[in-house]
Order: sequence, then C-alpha cells, then structure tokens
Amino acid sequence: MAQEEDIKYFVRISNSDLDGTKQVKVALTGIKGVGRHTAGVITHLASVNGHDIMGRLKDEDVDRLRAVVENYTERVPAWMVNRPKDVYTGESRHIFGTDLSTALDEDINLMRKIRCYRGIRHETGQKVRGQRTKSTGRTGTTVGVKRKKE
Repeated sequence: MAQEEDIKYFVRISNSDLDGTKQVKVALTGIKGVGRHTAGVITHLASVNGHDIMGRLKDEDVDRLRAVVENYTERVPAWMVNRPKDVYTGESRHIFGTDLSTALDEDINLMRKIRCYRGIRHETGQKVRGQRTKSTGRTGTTVGVKRKKE
C-alpha cells in the first residue's frame, strides 16, 4: 500500500498532463506530436527506463525527460522530426502540443490560398489523399446506387 500512495497521477511535460499510472513510453504518447517511436527515442536520450511507471519516476528523471523534449530537434537526425523542412523558415523542427494543430491549420490555409489540388479538396470536404469516392465518402442524404430507367 505504501508504494501506491507515493505515485503521482499526473506528470506535466510540454504543457501536457501525462498519465502517471502508465509506463513511461506509453505515457509520453499523450503529448501531441509524440508517437511510440519518438517516445522510445526520448526515453533513450534521457537514459530513463521506458517500462517504469511514469508516476513513480524521480524528479531528476522527469526533469531529464522535459529537457530532452525541449531540445529534441537538435538531438535527432533530420529524418526523425515531424517537420523536416518548414515551409516558411526552411529548417527542420519537431512540433509538439498545440503548436502542431496550429501548424496543420496554417498548412491547409496555405494550400487553399494557392488553390492547389489538395487545397481545393479540403475546401469542398472531399477526400484528399487519392482515395476512391464512387461509393464511400458520401455526405448528406445520399444512400445507395441510382439505377438507369428502362
């Protein structure tokens, strides 16, 4: 019972509340922009065991995790970041948290503004990545298939 009481149920890293009852690798995926592979890299760079429970980590370990998340772009190769060549600055960077959704919205607005194919598809609410639309992706009251009158 003594071990269960000293657990921190919320650990704050990169403006995100992480679940303290999960393993470190799994809990880090609660940060927007961090997947399973990135979480493994972060735990390796911070020299923290990824299978430990997040709420039972010492404060020094959590501080090392925070430092690695803040300096992630400088410590990994360019192919490991989620924004390898920024449209505006041209540099590679990894975006976390609310900045990720803001950047995505900016990208979609840029595509709409320059009237590229993907931007037009976003505007009209159609599928963007080349999926077929004959039978799926229908909106509104469209049901079934229209037959020719004989």
